[in-house]
Amino acid sequence: MPTNFTVVPVEAQADAANGSRESGAPEEELERQPLSPPDPEVSPEVELAFSQEPLECSSGILGDGTARENSPFINNTDMERENIYEGKNMALFEEEMDSNPMVSSLLNKLANYTNLSQGVVEHEEDEDSKRKEIKAPRMGTFIGVYLPCLQNILGVILFLRLTWIVGAAGILESFIIVFMCCTCTMLTAISMSAIATNGVVPAGGSYYMISRSLGPEFGGAVGLCFYLGTTFAGAMYILGTIEIFLTYISPNAAIFHSEDVEGENGAMLNNMRVYGTCTLALMAMVVFVGVKYVNKLALVFLACVILSILAIYAGVIKTAFEPPDIPVCFLGNRTLSNREFDVCAKFQIINNETVTTRLWGLFCNSSMLNATCDDYFYENNVTEIQGIPGIASGIISENLWSAYADKGAYVEKKGMPSFPVSEETKTSGLPYVLTDIMTYFTMLVGIYFPSVTGIMAGSNRSGDLRDAQKSIPTGTILAIATTSFIYLSCIVLFGACIEGAVLRDKFGEALKGNLVIGMLAWPSPWVIVIGSFFSTCGAGLQSLTGAPRLLQAIARDGIVPFLQVFGHGKANGEPTWALLLTALICEIGILIASLDSVAPILSMFFLMCYMFVNLACAVQTLLRTPNWRPRFKFYHWTLSFLGMSLCLALMFICSWYYALFAMLIAGCIYKYIEYRGAEKEWGDGIRGLSLNAARFALLRVEHGPPHTKNWRPQVLVMLNLDSEQCVKHPRLLSFTTQLKAGKGLTIVGSVLEGTYLDKHQEAQRAEENIRSLMGVEKTKGFCQLVVSSSLRDGMSHLIQSAGLGGMKHNTVLMAWPESWKQSDNPFSWKNFVDTIRDTTAAHQALLVAKNIDMFPQNQERFSEGNIDVWWIVHDGGMLMLLPFLLRQHKVWRKCKMRIFTVAQMDDNSIQMKKDLQMFLYHLRISAEVEVVEMVENDISAFTYEKTLMMEQRSQMLKQMQLSKNEREREIQSISNESRCSIRRKSRSSPQSIGQDVQALLPNDSQEEEAQLIHDRNTAAVAKTKAPATPEKVQMTWTKEKLVSEKHKNKDSNLTGFRDIFTLKPEWGNLNQSNVRRMHTAVKLNGVVLNKSQDAQLVLLNMPGPPKNRQGDENYMEFLEVLTEGLNRVLLVRGGGREVITIYS
Repeated sequence: MPTNFTVVPVEAQADAANGSRESGAPEEELERQPLSPPDPEVSPEVELAFSQEPLECSSGILGDGTARENSPFINNTDMERENIYEGKNMALFEEEMDSNPMVSSLLNKLANYTNLSQGVVEHEEDEDSKRKEIKAPRMGTFIGVYLPCLQNILGVILFLRLTWIVGAAGILESFIIVFMCCTCTMLTAISMSAIATNGVVPAGGSYYMISRSLGPEFGGAVGLCFYLGTTFAGAMYILGTIEIFLTYISPNAAIFHSEDVEGENGAMLNNMRVYGTCTLALMAMVVFVGVKYVNKLALVFLACVILSILAIYAGVIKTAFEPPDIPVCFLGNRTLSNREFDVCAKFQIINNETVTTRLWGLFCNSSMLNATCDDYFYENNVTEIQGIPGIASGIISENLWSAYADKGAYVEKKGMPSFPVSEETKTSGLPYVLTDIMTYFTMLVGIYFPSVTGIMAGSNRSGDLRDAQKSIPTGTILAIATTSFIYLSCIVLFGACIEGAVLRDKFGEALKGNLVIGMLAWPSPWVIVIGSFFSTCGAGLQSLTGAPRLLQAIARDGIVPFLQVFGHGKANGEPTWALLLTALICEIGILIASLDSVAPILSMFFLMCYMFVNLACAVQTLLRTPNWRPRFKFYHWTLSFLGMSLCLALMFICSWYYALFAMLIAGCIYKYIEYRGAEKEWGDGIRGLSLNAARFALLRVEHGPPHTKNWRPQVLVMLNLDSEQCVKHPRLLSFTTQLKAGKGLTIVGSVLEGTYLDKHQEAQRAEENIRSLMGVEKTKGFCQLVVSSSLRDGMSHLIQSAGLGGMKHNTVLMAWPESWKQSDNPFSWKNFVDTIRDTTAAHQALLVAKNIDMFPQNQERFSEGNIDVWWIVHDGGMLMLLPFLLRQHKVWRKCKMRIFTVAQMDDNSIQMKKDLQMFLYHLRISAEVEVVEMVENDISAFTYEKTLMMEQRSQMLKQMQLSKNEREREIQSISNESRCSIRRKSRSSPQSIGQDVQALLPNDSQEEEAQLIHDRNTAAVAKTKAPATPEKVQMTWTKEKLVSEKHKNKDSNLTGFRDIFTLKPEWGNLNQSNVRRMHTAVKLNGVVLNKSQDAQLVLLNMPGPPKNRQGDENYMEFLEVLTEGLNRVLLVRGGGREVITIYS
């Protein structure tokens, strides 16, 4: 069929395509439109050039004739992406582009990247279709980071407590307190800047940084601590607001009143509780109605803070020229509360008459001059001095040193004359200024530290910044430097301008109830009072706004399951439930009611948060992870480590019991997330640290095998899978859990037959099934699945290569192949026997669980029963160790351990029992001991029948493996042999038969001695007659015993076969080695059944496979007969070394 083509220049073709799209024609129609005839105006050269292009037909086949593959990773209906591949420039990479985007499209997506709203799911996991369009961020460093940090750092403590801290601690110690706290926040800001500039930080702030750097456990714990700190900060700001209102703005608004000093403090706390609760409810309603109103008022609150600070500096400058007239009254050296009197004197002269003042009436029982007065009042003079003498007064020298006091002590001025009296009368009702709490250095650190928090304000707004990686470090560090200068300068200026006793007057009682810092400010004290009121009110609103969003972000991450309800909110995303919880926790802080008691609590939570920010930076720097490439270069792990140490020290300096309590809360959250939380892979530093620690530990244990005292079974569990890639015997994992109890190494391995390219999806599904089953059975370990061309090779590869370095398995656990006798699976026994040989060659122990589906699950409990150990051959102590380990688990805990050993005719059974009991005593293993005597008797007809059936079956199995010609030749040879044997029997006599048997026996006994259960190492030792080394497996039979058994067998050969005529003719052809082995298996099985048929578990030495591979199928039959009739059997084969010792 002829096809018409049109040659169009590239620009015109693009325009036409665009025009078609703009006109609304579907892209499929564009593809199907027939191409118009050639344009006669196009030059032949252009036509020739275009005719050489590879043409794409409507069938979707390329010009080279190769049909494009359908990739599971790409939606082939997406014609836009398909258009990318057209043309020949990128034809070489066409197959790659199905799963990997072109660089141009990748860069285009990154350029159009938009941050998600705060607290939403991580940006990597959010689909493009669900991404919300957000207005491009416009804020720079000054507006977006610097001013918010300034507003959050400067706050209630500066206005209400800094003067009191300077008065109590003195300028020098206050300087140390502030310097320590500011250094802590500066070091934390450096670490935070490094983390914040290491990639795009979506909105989420400090929680996002910590959780993605330290992992979900630390992230959840520290995120909740930060949330609690922010919530208690809201309570502190509300209490500060109420304190300013009730103390300095409207004292008459108090609901509760009291006459005495003690009652007055209690009444004040009750007022704080009532007003604080009302304020909290009001603020929560404002936040619930709309955050936009809070954000609009933020600028007003910031203006209040800045104006207040400017007013303080202006007032300090003014005191240098014109100190304010603020008199303070002292009695002796004690400061008097100037609320109830107006004249600072005992009496005054009015109209030439001496009249007592109101102060006299407060200390005396009447207004008369001869009234009875307080002794201290009588002995000391009343003095009035200036409360704010000014910066040029030299008062700084008096305020350099600390003046700590106990609770209820007088606020005194140093250097003033005072005459003490012998007996102090009760001071209640007297107008003294008293300390309300005990002051000391560490307590002041706890109260002050909240004033330097708020450094995360910039990082919390990272989603709204024009260039977060540039703005966050610059703005945060500048804000901390500015606020540190403000705090340090204020300490010096307060100490240089204000009288020490006035500084220690926390509530300004000596100043008629005015705010101390307000009296210093210019032009009016109300600038500070109103400014601090609004700034604390705004800070409280912002805490109530930020804390619920932080909780919502944690809840939506899904790392703390019980918090997921707080991830929901209103339709616009406002966290309603999180706001409710925040208000309830905030109420707890308000019920405490004391600003000085709430401040250390939130100090703990903030310090813990800052400590982990420093830890995150230090860990990432030390690990040198490839992804750690911060744009902020001025950091070092020593600075982060110093900041972390300083945070930890400050926690215990503030309050050791609060610190322990906060760490306990964080630890509980950490363990809860580790135990119940959803697993998240965030590429965190703790995972990298774990990998480094694991590498270091693996290198340490690489040097050699562990000492016998440290030996424990490191198990490789070999699982079989069905056609659906599900585990056939789940109880094998249950038994592994019971044996290991979470200790040591467990590798769960399995083999899929085929090639990896064809089976990789099945392998992935099988691995998922195994991991889920490991979770159900609580098996702690690793899963390793191998795809191999044959099951035999795959199992061999696992035994050789599973594990890493010193963390390799030393024991293989597998299930007995129950189907080895079935005709549809004739070769399963061969893989099984070869696996036994592999473990022996690798010097690994082997455990084979027979009837594994009858083994108990982890939920079952045996209330009674025995674990029976049949100790035939010494295998290094595995048989002793395994029951001890099993009895550590709840399933087997109530089972008793019994040990049976077999004695021959010439053994001293009583002495054997005593020796075994002493051996167990030294091993510190409690068990019952029993020695079973096996009497020599003739081989039974049952044994001959069993052996005959076994050899016939093995002959059939061999036939199945032969080709047609080989099978015919084999049949011919068998018939010839049988004819010859019949002729021999017709001519033979009993003596010749005995001689034939006698001739056969030495050859057999050279390879396989008279014992049934032998070991490869032991056989080698017996053959070469070399002394056994300690690492070799030793037999319980001695060399002399073996020799005597050999001679005994030779002597009894004729007697054993004297009744050969009574036997069936077929028995004469049986391999006498097989007959002896079957005899021992039958006999030992009878003894075991007699003693251990009702045991919950029987542990038996596992015989080694024969050296001659021709007898592998017979070996399986021997094991089957040996364990016949027993419910749960564990066949144990040692690894060639001692695993248990009597030494400490």
